Amino acid sequence: MTATTPASSTAAIVFASPMHGLSPYTAFELEAISGAEGLYALRAVDADVRLFLLDAAAVDRDYAPPIPAPVRAEIGVDGDDVIRVYVVANPSDEGVHVNLRAPIVVHAATGRAAQVILEEQTYPIRALLGGR
Repeated sequence: MTATTPASSTAAIVFASPMHGLSPYTAFELEAISGAEGLYALRAVDADVRLFLLDAAAVDRDYAPPIPAPVRAEIGVDGDDVIRVYVVANPSDEGVHVNLRAPIVVHAATGRAAQVILEEQTYPIRALLGGR
């Protein structure tokens, strides 16, 4: 089962292993951006590191990447546990691009997280929001 919005405006997130390009950081806070539904700032607890994440359902209601069993186990997901799915958002002169091939999945109850690197080529690495 998946869900997409945290229960409060700020949540503690701990990655099972560092995200690609962000080693050694694993402890983050996920904060909702006021006035921008579905947009979040992911900030490292121990460094000046910040990413913007979008609720995956805000990007595309049909976006349902397969979450491999080892990743589910790594974040402690069992059975009907709720998983929140986010994508990294990168602003540019052209607009905002999202990475649909490397979603971030979060165990809703524990805040345990992982970035999934999808093997299949179905989802683009750099998709322009609003562009089709």
